[in-house]
Formats: sequence, C-alpha cells, structure tokens
Amino acid sequence: MSADTVENAPQDNPILNSPYSAPELHWELTDEGGFSQTVRDGRRRSVYYVPVAPKSRKSSQAELDFSIEDAAGRAFRENALVNGVREQVDRWRREGGQRHLTHETQRLLEHWRTSQMQPQPFFCQLEAIETMIWLAEVAPQTAAGKRWLGELTKENESANPGLLRLAAKMATGSGKTTVMAMLIAWQAVNAARGRRRFSDAFLIICPGITIRDRLKVLDPNDPGNYYQTLRLVPDDMLGDVRKSRIVITNYHAFKQREKLKISKYAREVIQGRDPEPIVTTETEGEMLRRVCKPLLARRNVIVMNDEAHHCYQENPGKSEEAKAGDESDDIKHNKEAARLWINGIHALNRR
Repeated sequence: MSADTVENAPQDNPILNSPYSAPELHWELTDEGGFSQTVRDGRRRSVYYVPVAPKSRKSSQAELDFSIEDAAGRAFRENALVNGVREQVDRWRREGGQRHLTHETQRLLEHWRTSQMQPQPFFCQLEAIETMIWLAEVAPQTAAGKRWLGELTKENESANPGLLRLAAKMATGSGKTTVMAMLIAWQAVNAARGRRRFSDAFLIICPGITIRDRLKVLDPNDPGNYYQTLRLVPDDMLGDVRKSRIVITNYHAFKQREKLKISKYAREVIQGRDPEPIVTTETEGEMLRRVCKPLLARRNVIVMNDEAHHCYQENPGKSEEAKAGDESDDIKHNKEAARLWINGIHALNRR
C-alpha cells in the first residue's frame, strides 16, 4: 500500500473518490482517531472506538476518553465481522456476482449495476443490497459464507435472542430509502415467481409520523413510488412488486391502547374485592390486528427498521437499581422507546 502526503488538510478537500465506484483511496487516521494529511491506497478497513465512560452522566460526548489502546498501541479496534463479510462480498463481485443466485435476483442486480435506474445508484447503495443478497442466497452455499453466518447468528443470540437481525449502516443522505425499496423488490419478485424462501409481506417501522409519511414511496401503489419513478425494476417485474403486502408504521403504534377509559374510583368500584386487576387495554393479538392486520395471514414477514439504532434489546446484566441510579431522563426515555419497538417485533414473531 502506498502513501502520499498532501499539503492541504482533509477538511479543505475531503473527497477522494467517486460515489459511483468502490473507494480507491482513503485518509489515514492518527492513533487518536483524527485525520492525518496522508492519503493511502485502497479502502479503509472498518474500525471502531471503545471510549471510557464519563465519570459523571452530565459529561458530554465530546468529553469521552478515546485514548484506550489495544495490544498494538492503537486507540481503535478493527471490526472483524464487517471486514470479513465485506471481503467475501468483494470477492464474489469480482467473480461476476451472479453465482448461487436465482434467475430473478440475477436480473435485478444486472438492472441496478448497469445504471438502468434513474438516477444511477451510488456504490454504497449497491454494496448494501449486494451484501444482503449475498447473506441470504450465496453464503448458505459456501464454506466461507457459512462461517460468517455462524458469527452473525452468535452475535444475534447475544444481543437479540429469538430474532435474526441484519443491518446496513449508511450515512445520512446516501439513499437508505432506495435500498429499502431494492430489498422489497428483490424479495417480492422472487416470492411472486414461486421462490418459497422469499417473502411478499413487509412491515416497515420508523421513529415518527414525519418519517412514516416519507416512506410512502415504498408502497408500490403510491403515485410517487420508487419502483416506477426511479425505474427500480424492469417493466415486466412491476406487477410482481404490486402483489406484495406492505404496512408502514411508527413504533408508537405497538403501545397497547386503552379500550375502556374509566376513572380510578370507577375502576375500584367495579373491581370490588376481586384480587385480579381489571384489564382495559388491548391484548397483544388485538394490538397486532390494529397495526398490521394485512400481514398476519402470511407465514413469513420481513421487518425493516428505519433508523434501526433506536430499536434494541437492553442488556439484562445490569440490575434495575443500578440502572435507575445511573440514567438521566433522556436515557430512560430512549430505553423505553427501544423497549416498545423491539417488544412489538417480538410480538409479531410470536404470532
């Protein structure tokens, strides 16, 4: 790998690569994680930082200590899982990126890779959909792929017992909604043409009403849908996408609503001496019928979490007393939102 030192700092001229092809250059990082003035060949490997928790919960993110060193004396750690999967997808792409795929998937990838979409997709969008396709169709049929699927399964069992979750981490403005439409098209077209491993039922969950309204472009029956406006699929596949069932909601919908609003006094009178409390909220089944009734007859449902970092399962290792002492109101609010979101998905999974 060669290196060149440039006169201008990265903040003056940060862009080194075209957005439409794989990165060929990158700014070298310092041991503290900042940008140096050295440009190196190739793509930077995925790394992450392990900050020291602030002594006070009032400390800002900027006050976190990033100076932890690994065995090599560096402040950052390599993300082996991301790099390992990325290398396998790169190798598969260099070999043609068609092996082990269904005919329908091959046609869709050719459509996306040959810029028949308008506008032309970014490399990061293609890589995201290629990675998901590789994990679902290619990895189960190769030794290296099975290894990485095993690693992903192990990580999921640790963080999300009972759920297999895959994430594409993409920058703001890089076209995540388009990638979601690609995922829907890939699954829906294969399902419509008899591929039983695929699904034509999709639950799309987002953090709020504003984002929910923006995601209407994922509904193939919406006038502004991406499948037509972006020429996302070949014309003969548009009907296949329209056969899918898509529900778009915000996570707040998972909160079980009150069916009968009564005052505290009226509740006490009605309950009398009965030790069992009066249940006036929806059951789990009633909530699901309200939120996603069109999907409940399907055997397999694909759930897409937009802004998925808001949806997580809490680490059970910490006691409730310790949590209560450590957390600000904002942290408690965020954890309650995450709990509502992930519990809604678990409810659908049980159904």
